[in-house]
Amino acid sequence: MASLNGGFVGIDYEPEAGTQDAVITTFNSSGTLTTAALTTSVQYVIVAGGGGGGAEGAGSGGGGAGGYRSSVPGESSGGGASAESLSPVSGATGYPVVVGGGGAGGVGGVSNNGTRGGTSSFNSVTTVGGGGAGFVGDRTGGSGGGASYSNAGGAGTSGEGFAGGSATYNGGSNNGGGGGGGASEVGTSCPSPALPQRGYPGGDGVASSITGSSVTRAGGGGGCGRFTNTPGAAGAGGAGGGGPGAQPSSGTAGAGTANTGGGGGGEDGATGGGNGGAGGSGVVIIKEPAVSFLENTSGVWSLEAVYENVSAGSWT
Repeated sequence: MASLNGGFVGIDYEPEAGTQDAVITTFNSSGTLTTAALTTSVQYVIVAGGGGGGAEGAGSGGGGAGGYRSSVPGESSGGGASAESLSPVSGATGYPVVVGGGGAGGVGGVSNNGTRGGTSSFNSVTTVGGGGAGFVGDRTGGSGGGASYSNAGGAGTSGEGFAGGSATYNGGSNNGGGGGGGASEVGTSCPSPALPQRGYPGGDGVASSITGSSVTRAGGGGGCGRFTNTPGAAGAGGAGGGGPGAQPSSGTAGAGTANTGGGGGGEDGATGGGNGGAGGSGVVIIKEPAVSFLENTSGVWSLEAVYENVSAGSWT
């Protein structure tokens, strides 16, 4: 005699639960992410390359941090924004990943302005490279580059980072370069009137625990003053890989840390021998959350079991 199985006659299979483990992939250079079979959405932290520091002769700014975007629940994106929505993907599919390089630092007496960092991207989510520090260059970026000589800092990009600090020059040794903007705060501006021969700190970056440990990324580079006489204090790099400003005037400022998107530090280029620090390269980190599923789904199921598993999203 046939057995009754929720209104169906047939074999009654008992489903068994299973889990596709979480997968975290860090891209320090461009490549391809191939998703696991059951992945339908991912968390990300995407950081662009940091901008290069300036090399002006009367107060050089620090480079801006690379743009910072995150979809990790409970964490922040740059510029004071909340985490974005998870990125929808298809299982067992390849997605191109682009990691931006850091911008070049300015060269004293040749090309004093730092250059913007490269963009990073994944699955149509793009971050803007950090603004290069300088006097006449374009200082805008993911976070803005610090200004040199006597200008306003560059603007940051909404949802990615903050503006760079302004520079002030009042003649003689009264000068200072602004710090590069960071993902979590504005670069520090030189006061007016300027204090003698001082640089100002870069803005701090944003911390994330997407890899399991808290790491801060996308700090702005520190600025510097004019160090042709007695050297004054140089600006510190912002937390998250920002390079420090440098002294004396014949050296090269600190570079942004690789794979943090930190901005490069500023250096005095008055003698033609000082160079700004290069920006740090960016990084893309993808987390595929764990997925629960049911095995043993062949055969005949009761209507109750079908309803429960479809409702729970675990029907495979």
